Amino acid sequence: MSEQQPNHANGLAFPDALMREVKQRFLHVDHDHHGRERLYFDNAGGSFRLKAAVERFAQVDAIPDNAERIHATAVELQEIQARAAADVRTILNARGGSVYASLTASGAMFDMVRAVAENVPGTNMVTTVLEHPSSFDAMSLYAGKSGRELRVAKSNPETGGVDADEIVRLVDENTCLLNVIYASNISGAKLDMEQIVRRAREIKPDLYIVVDAVQHAPHGLIDLQKTPVDGINMAPYKFFGCRGSGLSWVSDRAALLPHHKLAGKKPDFWDLGSSAPWQFAVLTEIVDYVCWLGGHFSDATGRRALFEAGIAHIELHERALLAALLDGSGKARGLRRIEGVRVFLDHPDLTKRDLIIGIGFERLDCTQAVVEYGKRGVTVYERAASSIYSKRMLDSFGLEGTVRVSPLHCHSAADVEKFLQVTREIAASANGSRKEAG
Repeated sequence: MSEQQPNHANGLAFPDALMREVKQRFLHVDHDHHGRERLYFDNAGGSFRLKAAVERFAQVDAIPDNAERIHATAVELQEIQARAAADVRTILNARGGSVYASLTASGAMFDMVRAVAENVPGTNMVTTVLEHPSSFDAMSLYAGKSGRELRVAKSNPETGGVDADEIVRLVDENTCLLNVIYASNISGAKLDMEQIVRRAREIKPDLYIVVDAVQHAPHGLIDLQKTPVDGINMAPYKFFGCRGSGLSWVSDRAALLPHHKLAGKKPDFWDLGSSAPWQFAVLTEIVDYVCWLGGHFSDATGRRALFEAGIAHIELHERALLAALLDGSGKARGLRRIEGVRVFLDHPDLTKRDLIIGIGFERLDCTQAVVEYGKRGVTVYERAASSIYSKRMLDSFGLEGTVRVSPLHCHSAADVEKFLQVTREIAASANGSRKEAG
């Protein structure tokens, strides 16, 4: 079996048989937890769970033993944690450094920003307007506390992202920290991380860089050998896993910066209190699944190589779904051609986008539209300027609100076709209501 190269501009859908297998490995893809038929297109807010991850969570969390002991079960729990720490490095292609398990990825981001801001000299800190509040607010808080200038890179309304030039121009020899998001959770636009890291370090070779990968990690490959950063976080509940967990990696030098820890622990240790072994067990189930998927496309035997193949084909399948959403699938007209619907931030190069689309209706505001979808068994999410999670980003694009549509790779072309039919029905109904009212 030869590995297919992920260079298809409009993606490559899974073969039908594999698509059925993929769906069977997830919970509640076609029906909600009450058994009602549903399309869940809000995976940027919290993705479908792998059956194996949920089962493993229950199995490991039921074990009463403390991992910080010497008996057999404690050693077993230690091995679960060690394997998952290696799997975090598998996902990131990281070497060395420290793996940090926290309650949330947001909490870890505040911790990483604080460690750099409180201990690394410099007169300014750089971030972007598209950051999640956990990054932007952490940067703002510690810039204010340390008396530093906070420099904020502007978004590009044409691409839905932030240009590398816009970020790099703000970096100088006095920048102590650069904090950037890997992909926007409003537009799906991917930032050119390789170029950003390389060019920023050309300006300041020892610059500390921290990255929010929560949105991007389930959808595309991350390679810290190509983008050597000092801190990066992930949220397993958006990566086919379970809530109540954040997993991060910090570089060797960042791990040694003063941070909250018990005095008796090693200098590079970041966990506080007893870890929850299920966090680690679930992460390994996620990597096992992606490697299983990769094995359908690659003869590789190494774990990272299989993971790369799996993520590459997740990305390709999701790009095919994105293309179908925009331009049509089967008998369903695409979003770009549905009367009364507008696609926001519609960059034509799909290779630079994760599977997120923002749309608006001429006759409905975004909240009303989400309600109409719900009546028809479709779950999407309104990104409104009234939300702390949306306002700054929407303002940067000149948008008052958007309906965020975010399927996952366990969705099929038939799911996309159903969504497009519902969208056309909502738009037609809204237009008809307005005509009657007029």
